[in-house]
Amino acid sequence: MKMGMSKYFKTKRARKETILGFVFLLPSFLGVSIFVLIPFIDAVRRSFSETMTRRFVGLENYRLVFANEAFKLAAKNTGKFLLICIPLLLLLSLFFSVLLFSIGGLQNVIKTTFLIPMVIPAASIVLLWRVFFDEYGMLNKIIVHFGGSGTDWMNSSKAFYILVFTYIWKNIGYDIILWLAGLNGISQSVYEAASVDGAGTFTKFIYITLPNLMSTLFIVTVLSLINSFKVFREAYLIAGDYPHESIYMLQHVFNNWFTNLDIQKMCAGAVLVAITLLTVIIGIQKLTGSDKEEVL
Repeated sequence: MKMGMSKYFKTKRARKETILGFVFLLPSFLGVSIFVLIPFIDAVRRSFSETMTRRFVGLENYRLVFANEAFKLAAKNTGKFLLICIPLLLLLSLFFSVLLFSIGGLQNVIKTTFLIPMVIPAASIVLLWRVFFDEYGMLNKIIVHFGGSGTDWMNSSKAFYILVFTYIWKNIGYDIILWLAGLNGISQSVYEAASVDGAGTFTKFIYITLPNLMSTLFIVTVLSLINSFKVFREAYLIAGDYPHESIYMLQHVFNNWFTNLDIQKMCAGAVLVAITLLTVIIGIQKLTGSDKEEVL
């Protein structure tokens, strides 16, 4: 009888905690539903219909998107940007985080220094970039002073690499913090045991550090991927709706379609991007094995 009553109260308590958990989750669920899920479902619906008549047109809008030269250029530039920026950011941030982790003492001061670019408003960065990279800016004056010829940096192919630098400069501090959190989660006793066995610094990094950072790698990669789409703000504020073709990104296409009220093409493009991103994230999860237990 006592065992039965104990089980009853445990079950009742567990049920109460579950209900309470759902109550606390409800505001977040409502927010995500109203601002993310419902708009996305509506975008999927619109991608299969005409804007004015709402007549079902099947895959016609997707055909128009794939045939659109601006979309092709933007997709190519965005893909190139991601393929260069994400690996470069991951490697640099991992390098600096391991370096910071090993020095200990000045870690907090240096971390703060790396985080400063992240909190600088986009408008301030744009102003700074104009001072340096404008046709009559500081960089050109220095080049001309030493006998070179100036370049209109933001209206040439070099604008792409300025955007790459901007993205890495803004996000490296945030990624360093994430890597450091992963490094702090690795037991020091493992390193000590490896040292006793004669393992060197590089060997410990390859066989201990990296395997235990796989779940962190997944988080850092996904967040870096999401943050890469925010660089549009700087590109838009510097060069406007129609920048040099090297920095014409997907966000420019969507912004121009929205301005021109090409809602059906914008929705079809958004669905394609969402599917691509989801596929990439699932692929990253499989590659990093983040859905499995950590090594240690």
